[in-house]
Amino acid sequence: MGSILTFLIILSVLIFVHELGHFLSAKKHGIKVEEFGFGYPPRIFGLNRGGTIYSLNLLPFGGFVRMLGEDQAQGGRSFYVQPKLTRLIVLLAGVTMNFLLGVVLFGAVYAKLGIPEPVDYLTVTLVASGSPAETAGIKVKDKITGFADTQAFIDYVNARRGEAISLEVNGRPLQAAPRLIEATPEGQGALGVGITNVDFVFYPVWQRPVRGVIYGTKEAWGWGREILSSIKTLVSRLARGEVPREVAGPVGIYEVSKSAGAQGFLAVLQFTGILSINLAILNLLPLPALDGGRVLFILIEIIRGKRVKPQLEQAVHLAGMLFLIGLMVLITINDVRRLFG
Repeated sequence: MGSILTFLIILSVLIFVHELGHFLSAKKHGIKVEEFGFGYPPRIFGLNRGGTIYSLNLLPFGGFVRMLGEDQAQGGRSFYVQPKLTRLIVLLAGVTMNFLLGVVLFGAVYAKLGIPEPVDYLTVTLVASGSPAETAGIKVKDKITGFADTQAFIDYVNARRGEAISLEVNGRPLQAAPRLIEATPEGQGALGVGITNVDFVFYPVWQRPVRGVIYGTKEAWGWGREILSSIKTLVSRLARGEVPREVAGPVGIYEVSKSAGAQGFLAVLQFTGILSINLAILNLLPLPALDGGRVLFILIEIIRGKRVKPQLEQAVHLAGMLFLIGLMVLITINDVRRLFG
């Protein structure tokens, strides 16, 4: 039950933050919001404030915003009659909020863990079973001083295969004996140890939130590029009639959220940040029914100098929604097949 609850909370937060962006932007620009709901209907109860119904709904999956006149003019405060720039701002507010959520979550994680930066020592990340490193007593998270570059350490060790070498580990001398090439298992090095020259640096407490957000922004952009690259590969493979096994739907996301939950609160925050960036980018894709698809119709309106007929736009969005639902069903089937081998 705990992992299911974690999954529902993550999903709800992501969707709610997205819809909150649309809601706040619409309100700021004077657009009438008929309902702002937490969860999806059926409605449990609703409270009318300032002409907007704030509702609590039975299905706990995020929320929704229902604006007046989203598809056709229904008075001066309807979405449909707003200037093009206003409509673009409102449509893009959701993905903006998701991206900002990712930045904030990454910032919180790194403010707590420290900022990953190159340092003037090496940290042990892996020790192979039965390796010279294990025999010498080297453990994961040990610090090897005297080397600031991983390749320099590898070259030093490889040049002394079959000899006893002296290393400074955690401030004390330690002897190790790198293996000869013929005695080294495939995929391992002479010592059988993984190393990195990147470690979490702890700055003064008053600097950590700012540094965390700066690094979180870089992390968010990095994940954005990675996700775009993955989407390009996905589209290419779908065009060939393949559903890649590594693509995850709700079942796959649940499995990963369960794994993140087992690793602790910070892992859940980081996973939520990754998903938030993912949601922002997916919603920006120019596909019907997504925010990016609606933005595309406004761009077409700008180029043509007039609107696409509302009936045509609605039909395109409906077709897009059916396509996305079908794709999600295929991906979910793929998730289940992968889950049960």
